[in-house]
Amino acid sequence: MPSEAESTTYDGQGRALRGGRLGGAGVLASVLAASAPLVVVAGVMPTAFAATGVVGQPLLFVVMGGVLALFGVGYAGVSRQVRHAGALYACVARGLGPTAGAAASWGALTAYSALQSGLYGLFGAEVSGLLAAHLRVTIDWWVLALLAAALVGALARRGIALGATVLGVLLAAEVALVLVFDVAALAHPAEGRISPHAFNPHLLARGGVGIALCFCAAAFTGFEQAPVYAEETRRAGVVVKRVVLLAIGCVTALFALSSWALTLASGPRDVADSAQKQGMGLLFALADKNLGGTFTDALHVVFVTGVFAALLSFHQVVSRYAFAMGREGLLPAAVGRTTAGGAPATGSLLQTVLSVALVAAFALTDQGPPGDATAPVTHLFTWASTTGALGVVLLLATTSLAVIVFFARHGAAAAQWWRLLAAGVAGIALLGVAAYTVKQFPVLIGVGPGDAVARLLPGILVLAWAGGLLHGFVLRARRPGTHARIGRGGEAERPAPCGAPAPEPPAGILTER
Repeated sequence: MPSEAESTTYDGQGRALRGGRLGGAGVLASVLAASAPLVVVAGVMPTAFAATGVVGQPLLFVVMGGVLALFGVGYAGVSRQVRHAGALYACVARGLGPTAGAAASWGALTAYSALQSGLYGLFGAEVSGLLAAHLRVTIDWWVLALLAAALVGALARRGIALGATVLGVLLAAEVALVLVFDVAALAHPAEGRISPHAFNPHLLARGGVGIALCFCAAAFTGFEQAPVYAEETRRAGVVVKRVVLLAIGCVTALFALSSWALTLASGPRDVADSAQKQGMGLLFALADKNLGGTFTDALHVVFVTGVFAALLSFHQVVSRYAFAMGREGLLPAAVGRTTAGGAPATGSLLQTVLSVALVAAFALTDQGPPGDATAPVTHLFTWASTTGALGVVLLLATTSLAVIVFFARHGAAAAQWWRLLAAGVAGIALLGVAAYTVKQFPVLIGVGPGDAVARLLPGILVLAWAGGLLHGFVLRARRPGTHARIGRGGEAERPAPCGAPAPEPPAGILTER
């Protein structure tokens, strides 16, 4: 196993990322920004309350956090050995084989691209609304979305260090305002007392609890991204593991607290009705009531900056997945090139082009007047983000199986039995969430049960996985050397003697407790 000093893949020749650019704080900021705390509190939580009527949402966040903590135990263990910019698909490739890794790579690229592209719709609609309300200026949402895409692409090209700094500042403002709202809700509950009613397990006996759990799972998307930055992180073997588990803990605590705060501020008996009436305006109405108009105006602004932070975070992740796929022959070799500073330039450009194309497609079909949020929010954001979240849950379930096989293949099953058990439990739970998400997809995206869109969107993920699987079989038959390098990352840049495949990590490391 190479030492920390040797683990960088940067060689100054435009074919590798530059190591040592990030510390733990930078990785954590990049990961938590993708979780978009304010977007979840203002958007996902009221939608879940309105769609399901399940008041026990805070408890569901704790349950989902526990499942993901079990996943994180095994995932972090493998990520110490597999340092790769395409983290999830690399884990799948090293556990289940290169062909499965090829399928997972296309699944990951599709899921994360959908998540980022959908956020452009939310960003454009929200900024358009703010400009109209405060400056009496009317600008189409898609114009603002395209401007955001250009700015995100420019920041990403400047390198991960600058991006992490921007994300850290925006994330700090976002979390601070969410916590202020939470404290105010605790100080001034609607019913005059702090009630733990939302944590009562009996509330989970309602029929809508499965759908509510799907919303909760979608809200956690982003925690799994820490290993994506392993090639660029100082002391990656230690930092990445800590960030994965710390991110799960922070997101669980914040979301459980904030969803509880919403129930307290509205009243546990009234929160579902209030969410149905006010939708995404619930948080802002409650903030205006408890904290005043100035705070609410600031909350609107920070909501926009939080969406932008999530856009930048997902862009960095997608560009690194694309870079990793280009480096390993799953995409054209040009995509696997970097700038002089070690940023994945072509991968970043590819993601910008994909996002612009999707925004343009929705803009061309948007027949509403300027400022109307129907197309960008109800369609682009809801459809794309739900599809992307389903894709990530499928990836996590597949990775859970890969973790088990990875340790078993290296003779570490006995020493790592607790990781294998955790991965198995998490995998079964995540597969169940994915299956139920598909079943309830019409409800999650707000269409009728027979609507073709509810079949088309999950079908896109199926096509991505199937296409990647077919690509893997073709590479195995026609380019076995390229096929063997899938999931190897920077190791592929260091030729093995006599054409032998790159070595696996030493068994002694795999059996560490």
